[in-house]
Amino acid sequence: MKKSDIKFQIELDDNNLPKNIQWDASDKESTGLEATKSISVNVWDNLNHATLRIDLWTEEMSVVEMKRFYIDILGGMAQTILNSTGDEYFSEEMKELCDRLVKHVNEENKRNS
Repeated sequence: MKKSDIKFQIELDDNNLPKNIQWDASDKESTGLEATKSISVNVWDNLNHATLRIDLWTEEMSVVEMKRFYIDILGGMAQTILNSTGDEYFSEEMKELCDRLVKHVNEENKRNS
């Protein structure tokens, strides 16, 4: 059986806030640790029937990047729910939310530029 490893290395500042985030994965195309500005990891807790979440970001992550990151996550989740359950309604509702959020962010960016 094939195994895959994912590793996160977090450097914290004096206030225990992420200063640097690096990651590596055994199936990643490139080798070695790679820098990133944000991670979001979700794990299903079978015992408590709840989601455990880890969301970390560095201060270099801009507000625009953060919003784009979460829109991309929602879009990926929409595809995953379709693939895993076949629930087209659920998936389409999530995709429509992403479309509305993209529109909102684009309008916001126009106002701020």
